Amino acid sequence: MAQVDETAVKAALSKVIDPDRKADIVSLGMIGGLIVRDGHVSFAIQVDPERGPRLDPLRIAAEKAVAALPGVLTATAVLTAERPHDHAHHHDHGHGHAHGHHHQHDHRPVQKNLVPQIKAVVAVASGKGGVGKSTTAVNLAVALSNLGLKTGLFDADVFGPSQPRMLGITSRPEAGADNKIKPISRHGIVCMSMGFLIEEGTAVVWRGPMVMGAIQQLLSDVEWGNLDVLVVDLPPGTGDTQLTLTQSVPLSGAIIVSTPQDIALLDARKGIDMFRKTDIPILGIIENMSTYICPKCGHEDHIFGHGGAKAEAEALGVEFLGEVPLDIGIRMAGDDGAPIVAAAPDSPHSAVYRAIAKRVWDKVGR
Repeated sequence: MAQVDETAVKAALSKVIDPDRKADIVSLGMIGGLIVRDGHVSFAIQVDPERGPRLDPLRIAAEKAVAALPGVLTATAVLTAERPHDHAHHHDHGHGHAHGHHHQHDHRPVQKNLVPQIKAVVAVASGKGGVGKSTTAVNLAVALSNLGLKTGLFDADVFGPSQPRMLGITSRPEAGADNKIKPISRHGIVCMSMGFLIEEGTAVVWRGPMVMGAIQQLLSDVEWGNLDVLVVDLPPGTGDTQLTLTQSVPLSGAIIVSTPQDIALLDARKGIDMFRKTDIPILGIIENMSTYICPKCGHEDHIFGHGGAKAEAEALGVEFLGEVPLDIGIRMAGDDGAPIVAAAPDSPHSAVYRAIAKRVWDKVGR
C-alpha cells in the first residue's frame, strides 16, 4: 500500500477552497494539528466562531479530498472556532481549572447529543492525575459488559491516552460506512481512543478549541452502534475536555475517582463542583488504592490513609460507591493489556468492580 505523508495531505487540502474567503484552506493558514499515522489522517480546520455552524460542508469536502489519496484509510477533520483573545486560556491537561465558564460563549457548542443511539453515557473523572482513574474506567466498562450490557469505552484524554495499552490494542481502527471509524473490540467492549491514531509517547500540542473539536468528532464519527452504556475516561482536572463533553452528550452522570489522601480529595471536590455547576448528576465517589494487603502474610496496611473518600462522600451528600484496594495484580493486568475483571474474573478485586458496575447501572439504566 502507498504511504501517505503530510506533504501529500497538504497538497490535497490546498485544492479545498474557503467559500467566503475565496482562497484555499492551506494558504489561508486554517489547517492545524495535522497527524498522519499508518494511513489514518486527522487535522483541524480553524474558522471564525460566527462561521462555524455553517461550514460543515467545508469540513466534509476536506475529509473527502484527503480520503481520496492513495494509502489513506481514514480521514477525520474537525472544525475549531477560536477568538483571538482566547489564546492564553486553552490547556486543560493535568491540573487545569474550570476556567471555561467565563469564555464559554466563544466556542462552546449548544447542548446537543452526538450519540443518540447510546442509552446511557457515564463519565469517569478525577480532580488530579495518578489516582487510577483510567484503570477504574476500563475495569468498570468490562464489568458492565459482564452484566450483559452492550458497552463502549471512549478514551477522551487526548493528551495522554492510556486505554490502548490497558486493553492490549496495537492495531488501528478500520474505516466503516460513510467514512466513519469502527471502534476496536476487546474483552467484550468496543473502544475508541486518540491513542489509536497517534504514536504512543507522541506529544500532542493542541490548543483547547482543537481538543474540543477532536472530542466531538470522535464521538460523532465513530460507529458506536446501539450501546446500552458508554464509559468516558476523562483527562484529570476540570478543563475544556470536561466542559465539551457536557455540551456534546446528555451525560447520565459522573463518577469521581480519588485516593484516600487529603490532597486528592481536595481535587475531587473541585471535580464534583464542576459537574454540579453543569447540572450533571454525581453518581458517586470511588476510593482507589484504598488498602494494601500483603500478598505474603495477608497483613492489611493503609499506605495512603483509609476511608477519606467515604467521609468526603458523606460530607458532600453523594453516594460512596466502593473501595478498590492497592494491588499489584490490578496494575500488572492493566500493563499486560487485560484489565483484572477480564484477566481474573473470580478475584475479590473483580467482585468490587462488578458491584460498583451493578450500582451504577441501577442508577443510569432505563
